Amino acid sequence: MQVIPVLDLMGGVVVRARMGDRVAYRPIQSPLSRTSDPVDVVNGFMDLAAFENLYIADLDAIQRRGDNNSMLVRLRETFPKVVFWIDNGAADIAAVKAARRFGQPVLGSESQHDLALTASQRNTLLSLDYRGEQFLGPQEILDNPDDWPERVIVMTLASVGVGAGPDLERIASVQAIAGSRKIYAAGGLRDAGDLGALKEAGVAGVLVASALHGGKLGPNDLR
Repeated sequence: MQVIPVLDLMGGVVVRARMGDRVAYRPIQSPLSRTSDPVDVVNGFMDLAAFENLYIADLDAIQRRGDNNSMLVRLRETFPKVVFWIDNGAADIAAVKAARRFGQPVLGSESQHDLALTASQRNTLLSLDYRGEQFLGPQEILDNPDDWPERVIVMTLASVGVGAGPDLERIASVQAIAGSRKIYAAGGLRDAGDLGALKEAGVAGVLVASALHGGKLGPNDLR
């Protein structure tokens, strides 16, 4: 099972995500990094383990308020061995191509207008985004799992940054219709105990930020 660190970028810096309330996000303060500069933060992650993948949410692009492309170029050049998973709010082919310049595109359901893009772009990841019990995105995406790509993230926004624990029930409901697709959990991971529960549940990986910054997952846990 993979552990995939998360960078939430806004205004060129890493911010602390909490419950999906993007208006309230502020530059991160972390013992892993001297500053909220993304390169410093990734170096802090790499001091914990040699991560192969990192997930990046370009919150400015997702909110249609510019982008962090210059920072993505810098990250790609500084960490050439890392494959970045990029959610830039892609809702059309042009945005998917833009994300592919920096890594592997992630299609967030909250950014989609219908099923067309996710059905046509199989060489991506799909993020099924939830806020509470509400699915964020067109219902037809949920209703057509045969059109999903091979890797699917279950994103529980209300649990992000608050240590609520992973939403094992929702993950199981997605697994029940996902066939052989790899499922990744996002939101709520607290500690190594949650890693064990997710591994037992059969997920392929978990996206995590707060537990790393807060020291709840250290090098021994990650090994």
